[in-house]
Amino acid sequence: MVQQLRQAPQQEFVPPYPNTIEETGLKEGLLEELILKDIYLVNFALGREVATRTNLPFKIVEEILESLKKQMLVEVRSAGGIADYEYVPTEKGRDRARAYFDHNTYVGACPVPWSSYVESLKYQTVRKEAVTPRELEVAFSDIMVNRRTINTVGPAINSGRGMFLFGEAGNGKTSIAERITRSFRGHIFIPYAVEIDGQIVRVFDHHNHVPVAASNYPRDYDHRWVRIQRPCVVVGGELTIDMLELQYDYSAKLYEAPLQLKSNCGLLLIDDFGRQRIDHKSLLNRWIVPLEKRVDYLTLHTGKKLEVPFEQLIVFSTNLNPQDLVDEAFLRRIPYKINITTPTEEEFKWIFLQYCQKVGIPYNEEAVNYLLDTQYRSGKRNMRCCHPRDVVDQITNLCKFLQTEPRLTREYIDHACAVYFAAMGK
Repeated sequence: MVQQLRQAPQQEFVPPYPNTIEETGLKEGLLEELILKDIYLVNFALGREVATRTNLPFKIVEEILESLKKQMLVEVRSAGGIADYEYVPTEKGRDRARAYFDHNTYVGACPVPWSSYVESLKYQTVRKEAVTPRELEVAFSDIMVNRRTINTVGPAINSGRGMFLFGEAGNGKTSIAERITRSFRGHIFIPYAVEIDGQIVRVFDHHNHVPVAASNYPRDYDHRWVRIQRPCVVVGGELTIDMLELQYDYSAKLYEAPLQLKSNCGLLLIDDFGRQRIDHKSLLNRWIVPLEKRVDYLTLHTGKKLEVPFEQLIVFSTNLNPQDLVDEAFLRRIPYKINITTPTEEEFKWIFLQYCQKVGIPYNEEAVNYLLDTQYRSGKRNMRCCHPRDVVDQITNLCKFLQTEPRLTREYIDHACAVYFAAMGK
């Protein structure tokens, strides 16, 4: 019987330490397969080395090794220290390991049962996060976000429902979305991999998940799980429908978790929405049930259907008008539609000042007013939040080439604008 998942006193989920094979929630045969493949790959190994690579308690690994020894699949090569031995596969064991690799090529951290993973989501849902204005101000401290935006984004985060961020390109929609997870206080545990009917699905990946130390937790937590920052998974124009389904590798005979599963208990950002290679209506139809029911359905290549909680904050970022992309029924399922507007002159100057301080260039308000007069107040073009950064970077690169100290002057601003705004419209 699988142990009941528990929460730490801080109300943060901690996966319980498995003391027995039964408490891993896995069949003994799967553990034998994983451990025999591990030893086969390295040719010989100490029991504690196997325990480290599989993230299993040593006493469980010892028990499995004893079973493999009785089956004459491994044998002891030598003593390896206190209460440990060095194991090597027998010829029969090598044949069995090769057969196991034909089943799947997975080695590494032992998976956890699918049911345990699903249960953990109830404790770690992003809906338990409740951000405050101060926390958002800190999260957005390195970008210009006005009070109106903070007062709109905050309730959208706390709803756990999702939001559209729309408006002109260059005003920081993506930057805002990516920083939302900075306002989250807690961390979560996710499994390295999960097991479903003998099939293995890899969940953790270094691109989307940032591990954090679990040193303040009891040593007896289950190390088949890794503690991470709440994830922020970003996907843009490359998004396809296939990326939202279980990805089966027919050569490795393993699954890779889809984007929404990797972003569970965090944030999933669909950037540049409406510019994907697939019809955006097909993409929206894929989200209808998860947004409405907070449940998604995945299918194994065997045809087995899986129900999984849809427990992330989903953000659509677009330069297009949401009304031109989706119908009213879908917009109702995304209750927060937030227009990220063009900055005012005061905001524009503030961004300029902040970026100059960041890169170490003296701020010159007279030069910035000159930029406003020649490029914006005349109606020549519209201000964007990204322009101060990009103009300053142009000046920095020019001064580096000229081997002079970077500074804001009319001459340098004219040069930067001539290069940066060339072939650009308003």
